[in-house]
Amino acid sequence: MSNLQLRIVSAVILAAVTLVLTWLGGLPFRLLCALIAGAIFYEWTRMCRPSPAKAFGLLPEVLILVFIGALIAGLPAAYLLSLVAVIVVVALVAGAGRWEAAGLAYAAISGLALALLRDGDRSGLIAVLFLFAVVWVTDIAAYFVGRAVGGPKLAPSISPGKTQSGALGGAVGGVVAGVLLAATAGVVGLWTLGLVALVLSIVSQAGDLFESWVKRRHGRKDSGALIPGHGGVMDRVDGLVAAALALYVIGCISAGADHPAQGLFPG
Repeated sequence: MSNLQLRIVSAVILAAVTLVLTWLGGLPFRLLCALIAGAIFYEWTRMCRPSPAKAFGLLPEVLILVFIGALIAGLPAAYLLSLVAVIVVVALVAGAGRWEAAGLAYAAISGLALALLRDGDRSGLIAVLFLFAVVWVTDIAAYFVGRAVGGPKLAPSISPGKTQSGALGGAVGGVVAGVLLAATAGVVGLWTLGLVALVLSIVSQAGDLFESWVKRRHGRKDSGALIPGHGGVMDRVDGLVAAALALYVIGCISAGADHPAQGLFPG
């Protein structure tokens, strides 16, 4: 099997499993979010640590496991957010280092935002499907528009392959996908959701660049090799988790931290 075929098969399987767990919601989806958080932390620390940790140096692993347990248990947003702050502070006080603490925050908030967006109702389901539509189509459209049009690079020192035309094409594609998903689901306020989709598309691309910067900072081409044909988990969810945090913050402003989706996708 060629690398391209492997990438396609892996992508289809991952998308199918993700959509099934999203549809189920509840504990199955929280387990998915916990897996994402754990994988992100694993890959982050493998990139950032000069050598494998031992004994007390494994404290960050203990802290992320504590958070993952709380996430799977379905604790309210206030407890989870407080726990993120606590584990980051503990890591810093214990001398784990700024990169370790940043990895804890990045991994924990990634899992938290996705889990709390989904919640257990129809609003949460539509919110996460909306998020997927925007981010996935942004990524696909940016790739194909960038290859077809070319032109000036978006951030050549960070990610030489990305172009300004691709970023614009990705944003347009993401907005169209988000609005179509919302319209199909019967959600009102499509103009507002179009603006939200634009924000998510931009944040998604910024999240992609951020992960590329982290990899370059540590001399890595891929964050890992957990996904056949794709590299690491971070390589696949960098834009998604950034956009999930943005949508979660927007939802918190309109409906509160525990049920953020209900403000934008009432139902």
